[in-house]
Amino acid sequence: MVDYLRINQANWNSRVPVHAASDYYDVAGFKAGGSALRAFELAEVGDVAGRRLAHLQCHLGLDTLSWARLGAEVTGLDFSDAAIEQARDIAAECGLPARFVTADVYDAPRALGETYDIVYTGIGSLVWLPDLTRWAETVAALLRPGGFLYLAEFHPFTNVLDDDTGTRVVRDYFDRTPQVWEYPHTYTGDDVLEHQTSVQFDHGLGDVVSAVAAAGLRVEFLHEHDHTLFRRFTTLVEADGYRAPAGAPRIPLMYSLRASAR
Repeated sequence: MVDYLRINQANWNSRVPVHAASDYYDVAGFKAGGSALRAFELAEVGDVAGRRLAHLQCHLGLDTLSWARLGAEVTGLDFSDAAIEQARDIAAECGLPARFVTADVYDAPRALGETYDIVYTGIGSLVWLPDLTRWAETVAALLRPGGFLYLAEFHPFTNVLDDDTGTRVVRDYFDRTPQVWEYPHTYTGDDVLEHQTSVQFDHGLGDVVSAVAAAGLRVEFLHEHDHTLFRRFTTLVEADGYRAPAGAPRIPLMYSLRASAR
């Protein structure tokens, strides 16, 4: 195993100033009262007012603070100290009560020291974790009885397709070896990163569901979605997110899962 944690921490720390200044994250729009949450997440999570919510791998904290605006008592956790510093600054400027903690996700139960009604995570988070069994056990340890995990993620099927049109199978869906990437840029634009190496791990949909079930959580639903947050392939069109054009065959681009603690 390569030293994925050290490599990825350096990579994500260098992404923070780029992301904070990008149109993609639109920090200014959030400070003006916007929300970073997607409509399907709001519908599937439901009312969070008065509930304790932990957001794992929270990055800049915009999703975390969006739940705070809806009345949740929020805690965000991320392994990037630069991201957590940025999240705290945004929370303070917006006057939103929130707790932000720097820690590796696998250390969350110790680092946070409390349990929650909701553990929220996803939108590109699982690909950075080598061990989904340990991740699901971490989530279960954070949940109160009757609480639930809510995960919204990019669909792993898209990773087997070519990066241009998404119409050809070019990668092995079942490859679980670490993938070391060298990208000078991040997904928000053309700014050159100081630390360009990252290590990622592909997980199939079955891997996710099996890990959650093995941790003792009861899966309430698994929804697959025909849209995503960015133009993953050139063939996608902008229409309430990005999706296949009218009349074209559709593929799953995102999924969401909710699982409750017994």
